Amino acid sequence: MALQTLNRSRILVAPIRTGLRFRWLSRRNLALIIPAGLLLFIIAACYCGPALFHLGPPSDGNLANANLPMWTKSHWLGTDPLGNDILTRCLFGGRASFEIGFGAVGLGFIVGSSVGLTAGFFGGKVEIVIMRTLDVLLAFPALILAMAVAAYLGPSIFTLIAAISFFTVPTYARITRAQVLRNRGREYVIVARIMGGRPWYIAFRHVYPNVLPTLLTFAPLGIGVTMLVEAALSFLGVGIRPPEPSWGNMIAQAQAQLSQHPSDVIIPGVFLLVTITCLNLVGEQIRIRWAK
Repeated sequence: MALQTLNRSRILVAPIRTGLRFRWLSRRNLALIIPAGLLLFIIAACYCGPALFHLGPPSDGNLANANLPMWTKSHWLGTDPLGNDILTRCLFGGRASFEIGFGAVGLGFIVGSSVGLTAGFFGGKVEIVIMRTLDVLLAFPALILAMAVAAYLGPSIFTLIAAISFFTVPTYARITRAQVLRNRGREYVIVARIMGGRPWYIAFRHVYPNVLPTLLTFAPLGIGVTMLVEAALSFLGVGIRPPEPSWGNMIAQAQAQLSQHPSDVIIPGVFLLVTITCLNLVGEQIRIRWAK
């Protein structure tokens, strides 16, 4: 009798465990897992691929190998007019794009959220001065402002991070201020004030953690936009300049031979398109999960 009871319990438990084991493969989770996994794969390929596959420097080409077609031995994606391997340049160019994207958004995140938290929580004249200053920055066309700063400071990754962060700071500041205004009058803030908490402590200890999820939701979308701006600046000649590769200047260099060698433009364009699409999908899935 005891043996029969044990067998029945095993039969009942087995399907439940199987269902739990594959629950993460639901359509809802795959909508996040697939773009996030593809994004991590691209990042790993950009930073580990050259060393893993023993690829040479991105600008160490030979004119004898100029304009080789795709799937050529030792040059899977072909070569450009200078004989540089396109795959190598795409991987090294992705490093620049990711560093600028994460750097500019990270700087805008830190500075903008701090400024927005100060304006929203303390209000008064401090808020007026901060918000009017941000309005002035937002009045300038973002791309033109970034071009002016990058042209003045000179081409480098750090210059582009500083230039692009000029229009990421106001965005994060306004989002933070709006969220702080929604939270500063709630019960937990009132209780913290009654208990004698200092304003800065209440702002960073109680209010900011409730604002942070919204900022983190917007961050992947901001990284995608920043990478697109970097590509535009490099395409226009005020970003990363040859021989250093970036997806933007690779497209700019190849446009002169678009009709003869369209793959030289399409390949870095596909890298940029897939990366930004993955960032947007990840950001959208994070927003859906936190909204619930």
